[in-house]
Amino acid sequence: MATESAIKTIKEHIAKDKVFVASKSYCPYCKQTKQLLSQFKEAKPVILELDELDDGAELQAALAEITGQRTVPNVFIGGQHIGGNSDLQVLAQKDELADKIKAAL
Repeated sequence: MATESAIKTIKEHIAKDKVFVASKSYCPYCKQTKQLLSQFKEAKPVILELDELDDGAELQAALAEITGQRTVPNVFIGGQHIGGNSDLQVLAQKDELADKIKAAL
């Protein structure tokens, strides 16, 4: 069960950040996500490295409660939950990712 504080923090990021990624610095799927998003300079993703934060486990628990997804990366564009790396890659393959990012900006 996530704390109210952690849930509030995550909800604020989802609402405020145009492109928000919950990540872990050592995760290969997170690295793929960050590499893909880096192609969209205007996106300026906000990335939380959960393994580098004191409350990272709480934030991950909050993400699981909010989205039902326990794994990272956990990606949001324009306040919408996209999913993980494979979901983001599919959007890119279908040529929908650029439009989704532009719409969020």
